Amino acid sequence: MSNPIDRGDGFDPDQDLPFKTLTREEAQVFRREHPQVSPWVTVGLQALAGVLCAGAAWAITQRSGAAWSALYGAATAVLPSVLMARGMTRRTSSNPMAAVMGFMFWEMLKLALAVAMLLAAARVVPDLSWPVLLVALIVCVKVGWLALLLRRR
Repeated sequence: MSNPIDRGDGFDPDQDLPFKTLTREEAQVFRREHPQVSPWVTVGLQALAGVLCAGAAWAITQRSGAAWSALYGAATAVLPSVLMARGMTRRTSSNPMAAVMGFMFWEMLKLALAVAMLLAAARVVPDLSWPVLLVALIVCVKVGWLALLLRRR
């Protein structure tokens, strides 16, 4: 019987997978050489970036509305991230399917909160500046990459 996943190059997924079970010592070395990034570090960097964006917005425009818009944009990234970090760092079952479903649940909740905050922005922030809010939001979302770069050092 032929392999249903025949790529034409003689690859057999049942025999050719480069998978090796690590020993306890190898796993400890791997964890030491590849430390995990705490979601709380990422959230902290996002909050710091938001405060810096608000300061820059005020310094450039001299308008408190721009600073509040930047802070609200940062909050639109940070608060949902806090919610997800809290949900994902709780002790859960060791069942892989439960972990995937938990991730999907917290990600959906995070997105729903961010959308709700964006919809409420016009009513919550006096003298709202959408461009400033969106720039701060984007900066805070992109700060996650900075946390990954810091991990490498």
